[in-house]
Amino acid sequence: MIRLILDDAKPLIELALREDIGKGDITSDSIIPKDKRIEADVIAKESGIVCGLDIIRLVYKTIDPNLVFKKKLKDGEKVRIGQKIINIKGNARSILTGERIVLNFLSALSGTATTTRKYVDKIKKYKTKILDTRKTIPGFRILQKYAVSIGGAVNHRMGLYDMVLIKDNHIETNGGIKSAVESVKKKISKNIKIEVETETLKQVEEALESGADWIMLDNMSVENMKKAVEMIKGKAKIEASGGITLDNLEDVAKVGVDYISIGALTHSFDKIDFSMVVKND
Repeated sequence: MIRLILDDAKPLIELALREDIGKGDITSDSIIPKDKRIEADVIAKESGIVCGLDIIRLVYKTIDPNLVFKKKLKDGEKVRIGQKIINIKGNARSILTGERIVLNFLSALSGTATTTRKYVDKIKKYKTKILDTRKTIPGFRILQKYAVSIGGAVNHRMGLYDMVLIKDNHIETNGGIKSAVESVKKKISKNIKIEVETETLKQVEEALESGADWIMLDNMSVENMKKAVEMIKGKAKIEASGGITLDNLEDVAKVGVDYISIGALTHSFDKIDFSMVVKND
């Protein structure tokens, strides 16, 4: 699980603030007295898994350290329609200036966590674990992978630097799986795992012979997956990938793979809608 490190999130928050606020919130600054105080609640308009509360706190503390922020829930808890999840008190301009930014973060991260939980719950009776991918919004991977972990799935590699994944284009460029794995083993630490993407049973056999630690079964039929699992028999971790949805997820888990990777967790999730309701302090 990727731990949400707020120091790593700060540059993303600063980017969001620069993008939205720019030289200032001309609407709020023109309408609202400088010393006006209000109280606001963030309320769920849909049910789901809440995620991103510490991010929202950091957004508001960056805008105005004097705001009083209170969480009603914790990341990973279920939220129902109409439920209050956050309360903020303080300067009206500060609260309204940050409104859209915090709702955007909350909506996207809770959407990812909620989508992830649906996949995790679908196969919870099997040993198979759900994995995320690198199909994330550039620059925001740490937040999206954090949301995946809050949803109950397992984080795969964070980037190109922490695990080897030899894909089809690597294999084509290098001239085969065996030579690609041999090249990698000469240049990396033995502590780094090597995964190989395979599309055929012949490639599975070649990946096994090369000594790969992890074998991906990419876009294989369920029948071929069954054969591949029998071939591997504990000699490597097995990941199924490609074309897997909630509809066929259980069929794949039944095969006995260790992991199923789902790109949709971070690129095709449904956002969860939240709103902010303000009252005079």
